[in-house]
Amino acid sequence: MSFEILALISAAALAGPLLAVRREWHLPVMLGELLVGILLGTTGVRWIHPEDPTFTFLADIGFALIMFVAGTHVPVRDATIRPALTQGTARAAIVGVLAAAAGFGIARAFGTGHAALYAVLIASSSAALVLPLIDSLRLEGTPVVQTMAQVAVADTACIIALPLVINPAQAPRAAIGAAAVAATAALFYAFLKYADGRGWLHSLHEESKDRRFALELRINLGVLFALAALAVHTHVSIMLAGFALGLAVAGVGEPRRLAKQLFSITEGFLGPLFFVWLGASLNLRDLRAHPSLILLGVALGLAAVAVHCAIRLFGQPLALAALASAQLGVPVAAATIGEQSHILQPGEPSALILGALITIGGTTFAGAMAARHGFASRSAAKPGQGPERR
Repeated sequence: MSFEILALISAAALAGPLLAVRREWHLPVMLGELLVGILLGTTGVRWIHPEDPTFTFLADIGFALIMFVAGTHVPVRDATIRPALTQGTARAAIVGVLAAAAGFGIARAFGTGHAALYAVLIASSSAALVLPLIDSLRLEGTPVVQTMAQVAVADTACIIALPLVINPAQAPRAAIGAAAVAATAALFYAFLKYADGRGWLHSLHEESKDRRFALELRINLGVLFALAALAVHTHVSIMLAGFALGLAVAGVGEPRRLAKQLFSITEGFLGPLFFVWLGASLNLRDLRAHPSLILLGVALGLAAVAVHCAIRLFGQPLALAALASAQLGVPVAAATIGEQSHILQPGEPSALILGALITIGGTTFAGAMAARHGFASRSAAKPGQGPERR
């Protein structure tokens, strides 16, 4: 790692906004960053080296921050979603059952032995991708709110389940580690609620604002890194540490200053660096050497869209059902963990990302269909976290 490499990575990361600049396409910024990482890394010209320890560590920090921000996007405090939780949870459960069957079938067909992992991937949704898309399209109505609840439940459940299924032999140890991380995040949430009720958070915020101390960011980064350390020592992915902390902050109400500060360091540097690193670490040459893995990625992506669309039989509009199939955090986490721990076979992480890209394409099309079929009539503010502290 050097300043020259950091300059190259920063320049490469501009591919994300350039590809996403056409708003009507609704493409996620990470897509361009991932593609340019593939071009510059192991698959392409090999100008950047993902095995560099410093690069890997910076990417881990970016991954933790991405999952932290994803957790804050879960609308924990949105009062309009709470009545829809029952319906959304039921739909997520049905998708989970169908995903289990599809995952078993795909694992058997391709002989990988990763049925549980595929089931979690197929059942997952991405709150960090779907909720902003719903906001940008100004979708509203009871079916939309129920879909938001479904996505939030599925995203949370699959992020918790992933460390347990990606390596079943270590599931008991992973379960203990996950419980430790979740319990620590819950304690932090309880402290935040108590501090908020006593007015301490408001006082801290005002002092930070007046003195330009950025105390909210400093404190939350300290807690995030402590949770990440706990996750590493208990053999759990830092993905869970970031997401659990994000949920805790969302449960109390994310301060706007913190949201802006997190946006700056995550979307401005460490997030793009992670996706460039992930793209660089993927070896698509393995897909050429094992063409069946291309079919595996296509099968995973199409299965995810299909099982979500099957909820149409239970009354959910087809466009919204397909919208809920978007994958981002879970397959990225699975590919990252599999790449680092060598649990997956060569080329399989790339297949997981390919499947995720297919769901993103399906979600982009489904969002446009939903907007054209009577759900786009909202003129007000974005759905979110309820009242927000300034």
